[in-house]
Amino acid sequence: MPEARKYTGGCHCGNVRYEVTASLDQGYVCNCSLCAKQGWMLTFAPATQFTLLSGENAQTDYQFNKKSIHHLFCSTCGVRSFSRGTHPKTGVETIAVNIRCLEGVDPAAIEVKHVDGKSL
Repeated sequence: MPEARKYTGGCHCGNVRYEVTASLDQGYVCNCSLCAKQGWMLTFAPATQFTLLSGENAQTDYQFNKKSIHHLFCSTCGVRSFSRGTHPKTGVETIAVNIRCLEGVDPAAIEVKHVDGKSL
């Protein structure tokens, strides 16, 4: 299992930039309508391990279904590089990071775990 380390990521145009400390031992691919259409590969981190460096006012919030997750995307380039929500079991504020938006990371080298979000 890889040790947690700090990664930098963001959107395509660079307006949204962040740092996250995470272990990339697995990437989660969800089949819900939004994740499937967007091609996300996710990792999760507590909000305390995430720092938004720029782009607080450069994002638009999209919510659907139970409206419990803030799916944020850059208002300029449209890329969704992370989302905010509360972990349903622990109540901890959690960040879902799109691994494909992290610098220096090869998503093909990460073990994929498939999640049936369509059934939730």
